[in-house]
Amino acid sequence: MECRRVVITGMGVVTPLGADVEQMWQSILAGNSGVAKTDLFDASTFPTQFSGQVRDYDPMAAVPAEVVESHRLSGRNSGFMIGAALQAWRQAGLPDNLDGQNSGPSVPAADRVGIYLGAGEGPLDFEQFIAALVEGWDSEAKDVNWSKWSQVALSRMDKVRELEQEPNMPGAHLSQLFKLRGPCLSCLTACAASTQAIGQALELIRNGDADVMLAGGTHSMIHPLGLTGFNRLTALSTRNDNPKGASRPFERDRDGFVLSEGAGAVILESLESAQARGAKILAEIVGYGSTADAFRITDQHEEGRGGISAVKLALADAGMGLTDIDYISSHGTGTRENDSIETLVIKAVFGGQAYKIPVSSVKSMLGHLIAAAGVVEFITCVLAIRDQILPQTINLENPDPELDLDYVPNVPRKAKVDVVMSNSFGFGGQNNTVILQKYAG
Repeated sequence: MECRRVVITGMGVVTPLGADVEQMWQSILAGNSGVAKTDLFDASTFPTQFSGQVRDYDPMAAVPAEVVESHRLSGRNSGFMIGAALQAWRQAGLPDNLDGQNSGPSVPAADRVGIYLGAGEGPLDFEQFIAALVEGWDSEAKDVNWSKWSQVALSRMDKVRELEQEPNMPGAHLSQLFKLRGPCLSCLTACAASTQAIGQALELIRNGDADVMLAGGTHSMIHPLGLTGFNRLTALSTRNDNPKGASRPFERDRDGFVLSEGAGAVILESLESAQARGAKILAEIVGYGSTADAFRITDQHEEGRGGISAVKLALADAGMGLTDIDYISSHGTGTRENDSIETLVIKAVFGGQAYKIPVSSVKSMLGHLIAAAGVVEFITCVLAIRDQILPQTINLENPDPELDLDYVPNVPRKAKVDVVMSNSFGFGGQNNTVILQKYAG
């Protein structure tokens, strides 16, 4: 059976640079940074004291009044996802819900519309957990009295917040909000998660298992445990004197990534479904590749074997050659290892053509949204195609002599942008690449 074509009809974001697509995009083109001093908690004693926070955002403001109470207690990550999904859903022109009251040849059936999200763990009930540990501490035994701890924890910890820690909760909120009865799936592949979610949603539509998929991702790790973990891994920048200049992919003096939070959502749809509804088509997704390094859980393979395979698979899936790609949206985290290996991957696949393909990283402005990074970068690719402009890599002041590709330094660039590749490489050796193109009918 011939695979169905899949198009994008809606997009939404909640990011440190804005809680809607156009606001974020204009901030990116202006070279703004969403990074600032962390104030979600007191980070003043941590090696890294800044992050890319979402500020002044109320996810319930966009939710229909009659269903607000069902979602008011959602975790921070679920709230971000609800906001991004509502934007994408409404741009796509889909009915408010698919509960059976809407019917007709142009309205997809509720059991043919699904969800695929890349997500991480939700917010921890951190304060009450620590309080219970403190009260349960036995100073003589120098250990926790777990019997006392359980009594305190059961009396104080919030049952809803505990449930919201589960990574499937954002999808559960969305299926309830839109009354979707198709597949509701999630993947936990760290920094590659939402790109994988897009790729797997693509396959579900191609293979006839769904007509419409709400795909994307959400994450918030800006809490003491998240910051501690990444600081222990020495993965984060520690430029506390210059937060806005801390994320500097491909730069000689890069010293780690910037931890950020947010969400992104796209509506993927079979071409037939979009045409039947008269939906505006934003772009077409044509290729996907997914691999594992089978190496170390914290390091990429030094020869980039997993990334090379993912890129080659995506090109083959799209039926494209090396000269077809106009722009690469890089994973580009700003760590020494990632930027070097991704550059190696691009050179290994494209050879001499690599020097003719612009590559840039919007993480230089957004920071790293972890499980939500891939979908937000995917959305910037759609916008690059729409506006025929390449987003820049800011903070690229001192080029690394070993990294010699065209990283679109500091200033956006008008260019022919019809076919775009987006890479996402995650902890654990997860590699996902997608290719999208201008819709040509």
